[in-house]
This record gives sequence, structure tokens and C-alpha cells, in this order.
Amino acid sequence: MKQIIYLLLSVILFSCGNNKKETVSTLQETPKLSIPVKHISVEDVKTIYEPEIEDWQELKTVSSFLKKFEKVSPNEALSNALELRDLVISLKDSVKPEIFDTPPFETRINVLHNEVLRLADLTFIPAITSEEVNLQVDKTIAAFSTVNSKINSILAKKRFEEEIDIDFGFIGIDSTQMDSISKKSINLKRLERDSISKERNELKRKDFKGVSPENQDFLKKE
Repeated sequence: MKQIIYLLLSVILFSCGNNKKETVSTLQETPKLSIPVKHISVEDVKTIYEPEIEDWQELKTVSSFLKKFEKVSPNEALSNALELRDLVISLKDSVKPEIFDTPPFETRINVLHNEVLRLADLTFIPAITSEEVNLQVDKTIAAFSTVNSKINSILAKKRFEEEIDIDFGFIGIDSTQMDSISKKSINLKRLERDSISKERNELKRKDFKGVSPENQDFLKKE
């Protein structure tokens, strides 16, 4: 009889110990989901190019809304994820300025859409951790930054083509053309061309940072 009583007491004590561990674990994880975290910053469209996208309201709305995610708790990120998803869908379906209606640009919009869908999916996972949410927030911000980076790159190229009105190859071959064009002017144009080209290359290198590996491959194939 005593053995049975001891056995029952042991079972009860063991169960209580497990319950305490589960309670402590829950209490430790819950605050993490409520702690604001500073994430990577959104790369903006450069000020000099803003007039080119002034009427693209869907892009401006996503950009403004995504600023909320730069410093946000996992719980807040999840509570805003579905609205962000809908805004990105509106951006994806919007009428883009003609200059951005290209496959490479569409690729970046699709990557952003994929990352936002992943973030929205996390809202339906009961046992989601703060680390998983924070990582996906960073990937989403990085994906939108590649969109803005591409906008900067496209508009830098447009500006370059508009401002460079000298055929350097032609001038290099025909020396008579050098007599009618100031060497100083040509050198300034060349410096400006090289500066813009360098800027475009730097933007391209930053395009893939922070994006999911599978989406990096997608971008590189464009």
C-alpha cells in the first residue's frame, strides 16, 4: 500500500515539475514577441528621381507603410502583415510608369510579393518564434529595397542617356571633331558618365543583400 502511495506522489511531483518548466518557457518567449526590434532600413528612391514616381501612388503607399517595420515587435509585425500583403498585391497589379514596365523590374516586384506572402503566412503559425518573424521582416524590407534600387538604377541610366550627347567612339576616330568640341567639355562628360556608371554598379551589388537565397537566384537570372 505504501509503495502505491509513493508511486502516486512521484507521478504527481513529476507532472508538476514539467508544468513549471512549460510555464517558464512560455513566459520567456512571450516577452520576446512583444519587444521592438530595429531592423534594416528601407533603401529609398533618391530625391532627384522622386518626380518620376510622383503619380505612382501604390509604390508610395507601400513605401510609407513599410517604414513601420523598421522598428517593430514581432507581434506588431504580424498584426500588420496581412495589410502589407494586400498593399503589395495592389502595387503588383498597378499601372506602372512605362519606363519600369520591363521584365527585370517585374522580377523584383515578384520577389517582394513572395517575401510578403511568407511574412503573412507566419500569422497562421501558432508556435511561431520571434526569431523567425524578425528574420522574415528583414527579408521583406530587403526585397522592397531591391525594387527602389532598381528604380534608382533605371532612372540613373535615363539621366545618363539624356545628358550624354557626345558619341565618344566617333570623336576618338575622327580627329577633326576634336577641333569643334572643347576637350574640357568632353572630359567633364566622361567624368559624369563614369560617375553614373559607378553609381549603377554599386546599386546592382546591393540588390541581393538580405533577400532569401532562392530569390537571389531568381534575381540573378533576370
